[in-house]
Amino acid sequence: MKLLQCHDKQVWDDYVIEHGGHPLQLAGWGDVKTAHGWKAYRIFLHDADEQVIGAVQILVRHLPWPLRSLSYVPRGPVVDENNRGEMLKLLAEYAKKTYHSVVLTIEPDSESFDVPQGWKKSANTILPSRTIILDLHKSESELLADMAKKTRQYIRKSGAEAVIIRRVHTRNELDKCLAVYHETSKRAGFGLHADQYYYDVFDKMGDYSPVFAAYVDEQPIAFLWLAISADTSYELYGGMNDLGQQLRANYALKWQAILKCREWGLMRYDFGGLLDGGITTFKKGWAADETLLAGTFDRPLSVNYAIWNRGLPFAKSVIRRIKALISR
Repeated sequence: MKLLQCHDKQVWDDYVIEHGGHPLQLAGWGDVKTAHGWKAYRIFLHDADEQVIGAVQILVRHLPWPLRSLSYVPRGPVVDENNRGEMLKLLAEYAKKTYHSVVLTIEPDSESFDVPQGWKKSANTILPSRTIILDLHKSESELLADMAKKTRQYIRKSGAEAVIIRRVHTRNELDKCLAVYHETSKRAGFGLHADQYYYDVFDKMGDYSPVFAAYVDEQPIAFLWLAISADTSYELYGGMNDLGQQLRANYALKWQAILKCREWGLMRYDFGGLLDGGITTFKKGWAADETLLAGTFDRPLSVNYAIWNRGLPFAKSVIRRIKALISR
């Protein structure tokens, strides 16, 4: 087996879509991250007959000396269990030789995940492993039955208000949603990227990243932004203004987005992670059970891995404090 880069984005996306890959493994997501401090590389695993049997989009971030770089795989790789171990071995060698990375970190899109010798479970997570994933094979009545009683009540109540829910198609509509997002950020006390980041997601992900909004008098009061592949819908961002809160528009909005994903033939609806706070309480009302993904795995590639492993939690705390100051 061998690894070879893929330079054709359409060929890449076709493979990811056809083989049940996560939307964060699509070329558009790599392009977004490339525009904002990372470099994305798309790599196919070929067997002895030159057939493609796996794929992985790896994001590489420059780090200060002596760490050099971080290689990171969000919600990948896209490969079956029979070829996973060999792919991970080859990928670790590739990341060390080609990118001189201190570590290769992967966060697979599965609840169980076996890794080869030399890998270790890491507490330094980038994407949360604790989440809610709805099975969209279920009927509407089954999905509703899995919810908390209060969630069903608020879906009905907010759906009865004078709220129109539709998909966002233009930059002007997106600007209005971002205004809602800034208002949400200030109220909840979390930081945001610069607006250009969200424009890039909108443009580079295209139809693989639909945005839905709830409107009153042609003005958005809540929005929900997804990333989708053939099988999976993944929540990226969302927010609402004061009127949206008053009307509980996020309930009708999320329900309509879930139904639309089900209508499109997707199989899973991932709430994008559970963190502490009110938003988690809101999310937990939509399903009887949580999902715990396999988590984060590291393959140390340098003697400096210990520096990275000890320093990362501190670096994250510094970044959080900076973002909090900026958002005020």
